Amino acid sequence: MKIQVLGSECRKCEHLAQNVEAAIEDVDTDVSFEKVTDIDTIVEMGVMITPALVIDGKVIMSGKVPSVEEIIDLIEK
Repeated sequence: MKIQVLGSECRKCEHLAQNVEAAIEDVDTDVSFEKVTDIDTIVEMGVMITPALVIDGKVIMSGKVPSVEEIIDLIEK
């Protein structure tokens, strides 16, 4: 599984990245994590509002920061 956080270095983007890292620590799944800050890449993925959470190439949500528990639920689906 590959999880990406799309966004600049804004506070919400950093908060989402921290929540993703905490969620990854709590699950027993092989997960890779990447922060994407390149605006061209973000736009190419169809994201207009950051931060955005992407799992295996699919934009799951944008414009908000899910909790660690919500992210765990998404990973375990």
